[in-house]
Amino acid sequence: MALGKWIGGFLGLLQGGPLGALAGFVLGSLFDTITERYQTFTVEEKRTYQQQGERNGFLFSLMVLSAHIIHADGKIMHSEMEYVRRFLRTNFSSQAESEGQEILLRLFDEKKRMGTDRWNAQMRAICQQLRVVMPAEQRIQLIAFLCEIAKADGSIVTEERNALQQICIEMGLDAGTAEQMMGLGGSTLEEAYQVLGLSPDATDDEVRRAYKKMALENHPDRVATLGDDIKAAAEKKFQKIGEAKDRIYKARGMK
Repeated sequence: MALGKWIGGFLGLLQGGPLGALAGFVLGSLFDTITERYQTFTVEEKRTYQQQGERNGFLFSLMVLSAHIIHADGKIMHSEMEYVRRFLRTNFSSQAESEGQEILLRLFDEKKRMGTDRWNAQMRAICQQLRVVMPAEQRIQLIAFLCEIAKADGSIVTEERNALQQICIEMGLDAGTAEQMMGLGGSTLEEAYQVLGLSPDATDDEVRRAYKKMALENHPDRVATLGDDIKAAAEKKFQKIGEAKDRIYKARGMK
């Protein structure tokens, strides 16, 4: 199985950190081979390699955190696994679908080997690493994907909600970011307020400020370097944020 594309180019992000340690386990000798090659690169070659691999680092981080969310309640739900497979197949390729599933299965095995406490400690360390090396807008996009995975079986259980909030905190985001992303795509006024992180008694000025802040943080152009497919997903998220704003504006008679 050609797993190289999942790590090629983002060794600068991985080396020496907990995410790299986990990649070494999941990808095995392939990771070691590419690491050895990376050591021989010039400074310019390393810079180019890392720039090309920003997307790969995002994708591998998504798989790691997806495994954490899917198994947060101690169960591996078919609907959640199918959502990840469909997400990879639709947004990337059938090859990415099969490779992503293999990575998830290896991650589940590693969690079993490590035990829940060590695994959770590893996830906290990985999120702290991402806090340093990954821009905030990319971290927010990760949370948006993870929330969609958690919602795939029709409900978000307490363990999943707690895990999502903890990921936000460890990645340097407000814990409320997870709640906001969970509300995306809803049809009620209550869910619209949830998306903007507001209560119904917020003032009109607070509504405007909250929407402006979300629009800036979630603009699709801010993740454009990750590829057209991830940008397209961000555009759908941005549209849903706008729909939530419009629902609130209409209910309040705002313009």
